[in-house]
Amino acid sequence: MVCIDLGQERVYYTPLFGFDKSKIKRDHPIISLLKGFIKTIKKKKTSPKNKLAPLIIPRAEHTISRSAIHRNALKVLYRLNEAGFDAYLVGGCVRDLLLGYTPKDFDIATNARPEEIRRLFKNCRLIGKRFRLAHILFGQDVIEVATFRTHHENAQEAQGKSRHGMIVRDNVYGTIEDDVIRRDFRINALYYNIADYSIVDFVGGMQDIKEKMLHLIGDPAKRFHEDPVRLLRAVRFLAKLNINITKETEEPLMTLSHLLNNVSAARLFQEVLKIFQSGATLATIHLLQKYQLMSKLFIYSTASKTLLDVALSNTDKRIHEGKTASPAFLFTVILWHSVLEQVTQIEQSGMPTYLAIEKALQTILKQQTERLTIPRLMQLSIREICLLQHRLTYRRGKHPYRLLEHPRFRAGYDLLLLRAQTGEPVQELATWWQQFYSSTPEQREKMLHEIQRAAQPKKRKNRSKKSNVAYTQ
Repeated sequence: MVCIDLGQERVYYTPLFGFDKSKIKRDHPIISLLKGFIKTIKKKKTSPKNKLAPLIIPRAEHTISRSAIHRNALKVLYRLNEAGFDAYLVGGCVRDLLLGYTPKDFDIATNARPEEIRRLFKNCRLIGKRFRLAHILFGQDVIEVATFRTHHENAQEAQGKSRHGMIVRDNVYGTIEDDVIRRDFRINALYYNIADYSIVDFVGGMQDIKEKMLHLIGDPAKRFHEDPVRLLRAVRFLAKLNINITKETEEPLMTLSHLLNNVSAARLFQEVLKIFQSGATLATIHLLQKYQLMSKLFIYSTASKTLLDVALSNTDKRIHEGKTASPAFLFTVILWHSVLEQVTQIEQSGMPTYLAIEKALQTILKQQTERLTIPRLMQLSIREICLLQHRLTYRRGKHPYRLLEHPRFRAGYDLLLLRAQTGEPVQELATWWQQFYSSTPEQREKMLHEIQRAAQPKKRKNRSKKSNVAYTQ
């Protein structure tokens, strides 16, 4: 309740119930003025913003077919629509379908609130604090459903943004028009309407799709400040979709890498995993280097460039063949030359190589996990792959057989071959292990015997002294 002192009288006003008429005179001249003022404020607060005029692309004029949409996503869309809610496919899945790619995820936007979604679906789980989302579970498949949100400026400032201007809470619900404006790129702001199978375009996303252009919605610098991860998303889209970027979007991308310092290491790790699984990892890494974002994510030595290029080229090939990529192996490749540089410095103090590698790994992994929250199990894998580079130099006795049984042998072996391929002085060692790995047991025994014989010191021949005695018959 607000009390307004008018001299001999006091006016009491509460937002829910208005003026307390029992405590004031109705005909007081100031009351009419206050009522008019409050009415104006309310009108401004509740009056709709300038509505965007959407472009509606009917089914006959676009290429998205329901046969290309995951059946579980269709189930969710239809049930929401039958319950009287608006239901749209939105974001990357619409973009990928229009560009001819197969989407990995099908995200849905609706005007239903999370609690209403949960009442419609028994297999629903609500998650998230920054973004309150509904996950509809179909066995291993998860369909993500988000309620339309308005821009953070309509939330309380203290709850909506951090002191760096980054959005920290975004659960203020709104209309589809509000939802469009808070999205990042135009190509990600297209809505597929299940009600009539049309595409709804508020911001020119279809034009960007046709021109293969990346364009931020709104002021680029401001949008990057709101969520610095958009810097990484922009780079990933450029590489994955093989598109161009507008000048006004690219200019702040060149200068705002420092904003990533304000993003949690856990969230950055998730973004890096998306890069590793994108099928365009090599192109993405080159763009990260171009826009000076690489050092914000990795402890990286420029000496790793050739090794990294070959490894990432192989990784992209595996992804396109439908195979998986090992994040632990890729982190090892990225960190390898930084570890080597540390080992060289440590060995100068007289420390044995194996212990020097251990100490170098401890230093490098600590620095790396300050930037990305790499899980402990993955850190252990990185450590073992690096240590195997030294252990693979031991080729005598039963040691090679024990290494073949090591759970990280194949990753360590692959790194050794890459090192030889990119010019490190380990070609003889790599060739021996290639032959040993593919040989029969009998051939392996023969190879080990040859290694053992070559390692034995050569015995010096005893020369018999010539006798000075003269033998006569």
